[in-house]
Amino acid sequence: MVKLGPITRFIMQDKAGRNMLLVLLAVAVLVPTLNLALSEGSLLHVPTYMVTLLGKYLCYALLALAVDLIWGYCGILSLGHGAFFALGGYAMGMYLMRQIGERGVYGHPELPDFMVFLNWQELPWYWYGFDNFFFAMLMVGLVPGLLAFTFGWLAFRSRVTGVYLSIITQALTYALMLAFFRNEMGFGGNNGLTDFKDLLGFSLQADSTRAGLFVASCLALTIGYLVSRWIVTSKLGRVLVSIRDAEARTRFLGYRVDKFKLFVFVVSAVLAGIAGALYVPQVGIINPGEFSPINSIEIIVWVALGGRGTLYGAVIGAVLVNYAKSYFTAEFPELWLFFLGALFVISTLFLPNGVVGVVEQVKQLTIRNRRGKATDAVVPPPEPAGGQDRTAEESAENKPAKANLTTTTN
Repeated sequence: MVKLGPITRFIMQDKAGRNMLLVLLAVAVLVPTLNLALSEGSLLHVPTYMVTLLGKYLCYALLALAVDLIWGYCGILSLGHGAFFALGGYAMGMYLMRQIGERGVYGHPELPDFMVFLNWQELPWYWYGFDNFFFAMLMVGLVPGLLAFTFGWLAFRSRVTGVYLSIITQALTYALMLAFFRNEMGFGGNNGLTDFKDLLGFSLQADSTRAGLFVASCLALTIGYLVSRWIVTSKLGRVLVSIRDAEARTRFLGYRVDKFKLFVFVVSAVLAGIAGALYVPQVGIINPGEFSPINSIEIIVWVALGGRGTLYGAVIGAVLVNYAKSYFTAEFPELWLFFLGALFVISTLFLPNGVVGVVEQVKQLTIRNRRGKATDAVVPPPEPAGGQDRTAEESAENKPAKANLTTTTN
């Protein structure tokens, strides 16, 4: 018998997640190939704008995965995860701005165009180091993680839970939005950061760069899912579920609930920051609008519609809702928010387990129907009235010799 390694066993035991990862692998190979290898006149050609759009969906999927990790398995309903997403995006945007150099509108070798326009004389200290890619990537995870650690340590230590925690997280992202709108902050103000040229020397307008960013998004989503899955299936994950279901009882059993919640909250914030960093070079802009509270509420809709507490359901929900958003904003731009609200109401009232829950219910119903048909095939048809007497008479007629022999012996 073949023995499975821990990683192989870990993947094989998660059938739905394994199928999702296989789809991601196929998409990561097919989409760039159909974009780069086939001409635009080909029927199977995937246009570059579609590659960028799908890459944006994958970034949103990683963000939804981060929210499901804390909400679905630990019961932390965060309405401010858009802040961590935006901070990771700003860290990437600052690196991309530093790469422009003299190619900007004003041709300044160090200062971005918006700083020259606002008469800044020197680069702020917090922009130092962002000309280095590895330093910028460190900040992508460190800045959201540090903010999440500070906020979580204060909130969880004070035992702030439920709707109060949700309101505080929403207030956090709203405060950051107001701060980043100010020109004095040095992040581009209302216009944000844009006009990016290249990434690691590769032009962001090239099809190959777009395809590479798409593959990087697939890889990040895969790693993010595996890390999240490892957390929720470990002993740590079982403690998180117990905190979600009965926090007071878990605390009475001796567990430091605040430390468990703080750890998973920081991990979730780092995943959101990575999603934001991959999002910015694909869409070409990052501005304070990403801090908007409505964006954080949309993330909750993605997770609720896909299936809370499943991880892969959050990925499905993010892709479905954002595809619907792309369609409805083009066809019915004035009604999109009503559609979004209707989705949230429907998922809350009629789909408590999301799309994934509906699929599971259909599968269970199908299995029960098949078992019922198999049982009906095995059970013999009912006997007519008086069947038992008739059977006894037929048995007596079929065995006369044995009856005579018995009588003679007596």
